[in-house]
Amino acid sequence: MHQTEADLIARVRAGDSSAFGDLVEPYRSKLWGVCLRVTGSPADAEDALQDCLLAAWRNLDKFRGESAIGTWLYRIAANAAVGVVRRRREIAGEVPDRADPSPAADDVLALRDEVETALRLVPTDFRVALVLREYGDLSYEEIAAHQGVGVQTVKSRLNRARASVRTALAAGVPVSDA
Repeated sequence: MHQTEADLIARVRAGDSSAFGDLVEPYRSKLWGVCLRVTGSPADAEDALQDCLLAAWRNLDKFRGESAIGTWLYRIAANAAVGVVRRRREIAGEVPDRADPSPAADDVLALRDEVETALRLVPTDFRVALVLREYGDLSYEEIAAHQGVGVQTVKSRLNRARASVRTALAAGVPVSDA
């Protein structure tokens, strides 16, 4: 943990609410990415990000410093995103499709949409493992601790998730235009 992060954590714990914004700001875009890729919806990702930040604020006193603050935040983001997905399933019976505000003219944007669509087809535990590894840069051990499984299970989940995404992309998964 960087000294500046330690200082910010100490300031937040001492009641300095402005220090919390400084603490999480460097991670905000990656936290958003984790939430978006797990939920598959910008609106749901925003809800998950807010849940994540609120949980981090409320539980910062429980942060022991055994991992980097970013790793801790990514875990909270993944949990928050899974929680949003579960709540949506309970309400609607399924995960809503991500609304695409405009057709993607750029090939890069089109590929990103295809990958996100393919990710939505991956079972939640596998998708969370893949997102934490590829977008959150967590180690196998960190993902295993987060998911409460062994490292070999994480490796298996990652292999199956990657294979599922590859298969969906090779099959030309249709991108929703909802």
